[in-house]
Amino acid sequence: MTGTDRPHGTLRRPLPDRLRPQDVRAADVRPRGARPGPARPGCRRPALPRALRRVLRSERAADLLLWLVLTLPAVTVTGLPGIEQVGGVDLRWIRAAAVPLLALAVAVSRTRPLLAAAIPAALALAATPELFTNQFVLAQVALSFLLGRRTEHPRSALLLFGAIAATGLVLTRAVPDATFDGWGTLVLTVLFAMVLPWLLGRYARQHAALVGTGWELAERLEHEQELTADRTRLRERSRIAGDMHDSLGHELTLIAVRAAALQVSPGLDDAARKEAAELRAAAATATERLREVIGLLREDGEGAPVHPADDRVEGLVQRAVASGMRVELVRERDPEEEPEQEQPEPDQGPPLPAVTDRAIHRVVQEALTNAAKHAPGARVTVRLRRGADHVEVSVVNDPSGPGAANASPTGGYGLVGLDERVRLAGGTLRAQPVDGGFAVTARLPLDPGAAPAPPREYAARREHARARRRVRRGILDAIWIPVVGTVVLGALLFGVDVYTSYRSVLDADTYDTLRIGQPREAVERRLPAYEADVNTHPHGAPADPPGTDDCRIYSTELFSLDPAYRLCFTDGRLSHKDEIDAAP
Repeated sequence: MTGTDRPHGTLRRPLPDRLRPQDVRAADVRPRGARPGPARPGCRRPALPRALRRVLRSERAADLLLWLVLTLPAVTVTGLPGIEQVGGVDLRWIRAAAVPLLALAVAVSRTRPLLAAAIPAALALAATPELFTNQFVLAQVALSFLLGRRTEHPRSALLLFGAIAATGLVLTRAVPDATFDGWGTLVLTVLFAMVLPWLLGRYARQHAALVGTGWELAERLEHEQELTADRTRLRERSRIAGDMHDSLGHELTLIAVRAAALQVSPGLDDAARKEAAELRAAAATATERLREVIGLLREDGEGAPVHPADDRVEGLVQRAVASGMRVELVRERDPEEEPEQEQPEPDQGPPLPAVTDRAIHRVVQEALTNAAKHAPGARVTVRLRRGADHVEVSVVNDPSGPGAANASPTGGYGLVGLDERVRLAGGTLRAQPVDGGFAVTARLPLDPGAAPAPPREYAARREHARARRRVRRGILDAIWIPVVGTVVLGALLFGVDVYTSYRSVLDADTYDTLRIGQPREAVERRLPAYEADVNTHPHGAPADPPGTDDCRIYSTELFSLDPAYRLCFTDGRLSHKDEIDAAP
């Protein structure tokens, strides 16, 4: 059936977009439900130029938008939020200066965020010593958040907040009609409009650092996976090096010992002795070449093979004795166990775990090889001791004989690899000089489980953990700093209230000595430093007498305005004095 012979009413299956011509795809862009028809010119939404899109996505566009948002309340809002709020510089001048200063703050917020956060605070302090304004509170919040987001160390920001609080305290004493209650408003504004957004910004910074560290860790782990094949190849090369050192080095050393014994045999002529000497020199040279090759193949930190060999300790000792070494194998009972408890011999009882058996064989092999190299002709004692939960092997050689000066050099890999082998079996190794000789002692558990190797710690994981700690510390800071700041502020305000209440008490004797008509200067010298309610008119006090210029109210006792003393002045003299009830 062809496409034209389909049954009536069957919809034609549309072609995929990738197979449709470009002009057809462009013409087929129409709303759902619209009838198909030719494309009308101008139906496609014109794409923005690439340069314009790049500008809209740039940092300058974001800074411009931020400046518009912060400037809008600064130029449109008039007046202070509180009716009785103490003012500073004329708001018309401050609003005019806010436009360029906020532009400067936004411009430097990326490079100098501390200066950017200080600009709206300075504008608010110029408007009122209480710092809280409707014009600049949004700028304080936004730029304080950016301060925490774009700075690493908190010291400079904390110094800024402390400087703002200290400046407000100075303005409290310098600006007329300013009170300590206004300074409390300033401290609260600093806490909730600056410190809290700053803490949130620090949390955002630390969270971004945590996410970045996590991605970095993921990239490093992916890189580690890519290098798995190379590490496997190097590890296999290290295993080959360990096997070569364990087997060939030992056999070559025994060949050299046999050649030395053959060289001094009385039944040989001079030619045979010369050939034995050449054989001994060749074996020593082969051992040295093997050591150099091992140095090229061995990889630091790689463990030795843990598969058991068919050879036994008894076989090692027999071959060493046959080669001319003076070796004695001794089996002992563990002295730490009770005498009446029967102990199995080292070669009796349950078979040893594979890694333990191989480690014992390796300890004896390496110790005998080192004794043949460094103490030729010395007596060597191999002791095997098996307890209930462990087995101990020690190889001790006596002081070396005269031939020790001709001992072959060593690369130092034997004992290092031996220690790794014993560690893999869960045991411990000691190698140290003893009475002029040398002793190698290994203690291994009979538990088949080997001691786990210490995990490799990646730098990215340390950085990730450090970033997580910083984030947790940032969350705790965002909680305890506002709480502690509020408690400290409350305690400070309470202390100020106690101090001012104490310094606003006018004792009765002084009140009785005041006379109507006395000059104001003479009266003020005898009055307390503060009025009741910190230089404000108490809400429960009656209205001032008509015709007076100024009235002051003082407490008669601490924390009480019932009764209170009222002193009014007219034309520079005391005109009224009475006792009133000013309690609210």
